[in-house]
Amino acid sequence: MDPTDVQKHLMDVLTTIQTISQEACPTLDPTVRPAEDLPKFNSKVWPVAAGMLGAALSKEIPPDVNIFVDDTTKQALTIAQTVQLVCTLVKQLDTQAAAAAA
Repeated sequence: MDPTDVQKHLMDVLTTIQTISQEACPTLDPTVRPAEDLPKFNSKVWPVAAGMLGAALSKEIPPDVNIFVDDTTKQALTIAQTVQLVCTLVKQLDTQAAAAAA
């Protein structure tokens, strides 16, 4: 999975969610932490955003995986960190699917 594509789709999803929610959307760049920097972008919205990103990438992102906050440290992830997490997750899921099909 190309990180550049993931980042583009993620930024599109974040912009769309903020627009639909009628909330401000600051200029997005890889250092933005959506869980901290986007108004009202909270744990109720995160699964929706993950689902929209998965649909845009034609990949399923499990609903129990939080791609916006680190589960261990509870720190909000930057867009760059989320992109890396999604790329790693998709690779793992693709590998598991291939192994199950074999």
